[in-house]
Amino acid sequence: MPSLSLRINLDPEGRIGPGKVELLEQIAARGSIAAAGRSMGMSYRRAWELVEELNGVFGKAVVARQTGGRHGGGATLTPLGFALVARFRAVERAAAQAAEVHLAALQSEVDLPADN
Repeated sequence: MPSLSLRINLDPEGRIGPGKVELLEQIAARGSIAAAGRSMGMSYRRAWELVEELNGVFGKAVVARQTGGRHGGGATLTPLGFALVARFRAVERAAAQAAEVHLAALQSEVDLPADN
């Protein structure tokens, strides 16, 4: 079955898509930018660059870092970060629902036997 992948263009320089949203979800789940990046097969540097890109697009933090201490540092989503994930997933669900009949029709075309 075909699937839909959504990217939202926020301004000429900013975009958010499934990868950045998954990164935010992983940060929320793991409490760390480094652990989130590792779970997705990316370096800490790349994960941090994506977080900084989102911070720049929105003009405020989507992730709050906690500096190290006895148990090390960590990270959590800010209220904006949680809202961003929730809104993206809501738009994604609405788009998938709206496209469902069209995707099924496309799949039926793929499944037809080829004319010789």
